[in-house]
Amino acid sequence: MESTLNKLKAHASTTPSSWREEAEFRQENKTWLRYSQMVAMKMLDRMEELSLTQKTLAERMNCSQQYISKILKGRENLSLETLFKIENALNLKLVCEPEFA
Repeated sequence: MESTLNKLKAHASTTPSSWREEAEFRQENKTWLRYSQMVAMKMLDRMEELSLTQKTLAERMNCSQQYISKILKGRENLSLETLFKIENALNLKLVCEPEFA
């Protein structure tokens, strides 16, 4: 038993784990994370329909391919401006049309 513990300690990371903070973040932000994931899934479906790559979408939205990748992971807190750019680039409705009097 002692040798097993020593082996485990030898392979233990020197940096503390952040799993608890990540789990708490996911729990506290569950609602908007679900929305972000829904947006990502709709984007992926539409990109597949249009045969678009992340790079092409990034060009249409005037942003980097890396940012598109972050959005498609479903963990990005999207601004209204970004949602608007996604809608325009993919000809997709994500947010309801505003009603003006």
